[in-house]
Amino acid sequence: MSDTVTSTEAVAAPEYPMERSGRCPFAPPPEVMELAAAAPLSRVRIWDGSTPWLITGYEAARALFADSRVSVDDRKPGFPHWNEHMLATVDKRPRSVFTADAEEHTFYRRMLSKPFTFKRVEALRPAIQKITDGAIDKILAGPKPAELVTALALPVPTEVICEMLGVPYEDHGFFQEHANVGLARYAKPEDSMKGAMSLARYLSNLVETKMENPAEDAVSDIAERVTAGEISVKEAAQLASGLLIAGHETTANMIGIGVLALLENPEQLAFLRDTDDPKAVANAVEELLRYLSIIQNGQRRVATEDIEIGGQTIKAGEGIIIDLSPANWDAAAFPDPERLDLRRPDADKNLAFGYGRHQCVGQQLARAELQIVFATLLRRIPTLALAAPLEEIPFKNDKLAYGVYELPVTW
Repeated sequence: MSDTVTSTEAVAAPEYPMERSGRCPFAPPPEVMELAAAAPLSRVRIWDGSTPWLITGYEAARALFADSRVSVDDRKPGFPHWNEHMLATVDKRPRSVFTADAEEHTFYRRMLSKPFTFKRVEALRPAIQKITDGAIDKILAGPKPAELVTALALPVPTEVICEMLGVPYEDHGFFQEHANVGLARYAKPEDSMKGAMSLARYLSNLVETKMENPAEDAVSDIAERVTAGEISVKEAAQLASGLLIAGHETTANMIGIGVLALLENPEQLAFLRDTDDPKAVANAVEELLRYLSIIQNGQRRVATEDIEIGGQTIKAGEGIIIDLSPANWDAAAFPDPERLDLRRPDADKNLAFGYGRHQCVGQQLARAELQIVFATLLRRIPTLALAAPLEEIPFKNDKLAYGVYELPVTW
């Protein structure tokens, strides 16, 4: 592409990411939906002045997620990095499943298959139920109103992922602090670097401990690969870091904002509260995942070859941002997308966990947690209600994962 064309598009392209509307905090940003209404992909301008393609259409998103000409390798020229920190550390971070393509990706993903098998996740359901009930016991025994993020949304997935990975739960405050810095949209590079280094040291030490004293947990599984000489301790720590942060932060945000969405849609809440059909509960969770799409900074990619799609040509070396929110609100895929409908027949087509070979490795664990937490909370506290006006709820507009900072509830 010529410099002239690039310069012209840079002037015309709107800034991304865009702000959500306070009037409808569950909806994708209005400007994003305007772009989506006009075309399934368009140019936007990000923090470094580059103009990657923003993918907003459902079919275009699915196609690019599955296209081998689309790379997740953030070292490649043209990759649209989230922020300055991610660009500055691109050659310092160990390789992992999150930034690898083709056979390299298969190599790393195979290492994570054991802890996230359907059988192992299903075996965790009793533990998830016990942890959830314990958190709700404390809520019911405590004062009203209760703050649901710190009382339920954060501790449940944190304790679950700690148990699954073999990370001591008493250290949760440490890694939650560093996860918060790492997921900040506008974090200072020096702050992000400090947090990443501290977490890397912690997990490297844990991997070495598990090499000496393995147990039935995911970090021990990864440590086995180090012992076998397949990966280094640093690479193992990078894999564990990704699982640790993604495993608690995203699910915690889905619980908090999911409960709020249900409270704002009382008919849908009543349906989920009153059903005892596991399939209905599972479908309800899929619809909440579609409706909320909490990853709000897009899935970042770069084209390795020219790609014709949606009447446009994405040229080799051009950045791609697949925005899950407008894709999951595409009326061609989901009629009346702005309506939360827990009975929606095709809710499981949502792209909340991505699509294709790079889709979220921990999605079955997240689904199990959400199914148990939503159903248990509404069954045990059937009169749950918001204890503050919606406009006073603080939303996470400054994070890569959308959610609420606090959710005061009563009953």
